[in-house]
Amino acid sequence: MTADSPTASVVTLSGLKAACSTCNLHDLCLPYGMNDADVAELERIVSRSRPFSRGRTLFRADEPFRAIYVPRSGAVKTYILGADGSEQIIGFHLPGEVIGLDGLVEHRHQLTAQALELAGVCEVPFDLLEHAAARVPALQHQLMRLMSREIAGKEQQLLTLGDHSPERRLALLLLDLSHRYAQRGFSATEFNLPMSRQDIAAYLRLAAETVSRAFGKLQRDGLVDVDGRLVRITNSIALAAFSGQLSADDQSRVS
Repeated sequence: MTADSPTASVVTLSGLKAACSTCNLHDLCLPYGMNDADVAELERIVSRSRPFSRGRTLFRADEPFRAIYVPRSGAVKTYILGADGSEQIIGFHLPGEVIGLDGLVEHRHQLTAQALELAGVCEVPFDLLEHAAARVPALQHQLMRLMSREIAGKEQQLLTLGDHSPERRLALLLLDLSHRYAQRGFSATEFNLPMSRQDIAAYLRLAAETVSRAFGKLQRDGLVDVDGRLVRITNSIALAAFSGQLSADDQSRVS
């Protein structure tokens, strides 16, 4: 781990299962689809760090790739630095989402990962994970699933950053977060944003003032209600229609 990283201790099998079941991550994280014997293989290599405080880094760009990381709680952002030294945020990562696969190809991290808030994180040394996956087919399949999810996440960002208005970009981000929170058993319509307006601006490639105006426009249109970082989606179907992400069934309901 990096110089900023706290000392890690080994997770017990029961602790790993408890974390997954408590956080509703069992179908999102590494133990998905694995029986007790398979999870026991994983238990030998997973370590659980002390919580990362807000602003602490998990790894930095250009550091050697040694492990992948999975938040158990809290949220993490990944970013690169632009030519002017400003952050260009690549992703926001919630509990159960694997971070660090950017280092897989070049064996060095391309991104920096930083806690957005107090975050508990599991560290999985990748060389040991590869050996375990060779013995556990379910783990091998899950790794492929996670890599596919990584690609899908990149496609989602391209969709969000397409040739859209600031309001539509913001709507797409809010709908994406809504879906991911729902996957974790939380409300899809009311949640606290773990990131600042500046972080959202750096992700959407907008000015912070533009993001604030976009929030105001969505609120005036009756699509969301915003109080600081608390967001309530007051009309999910209308927000989806505005973003262009409405399903055929919902489109007929609106029509």
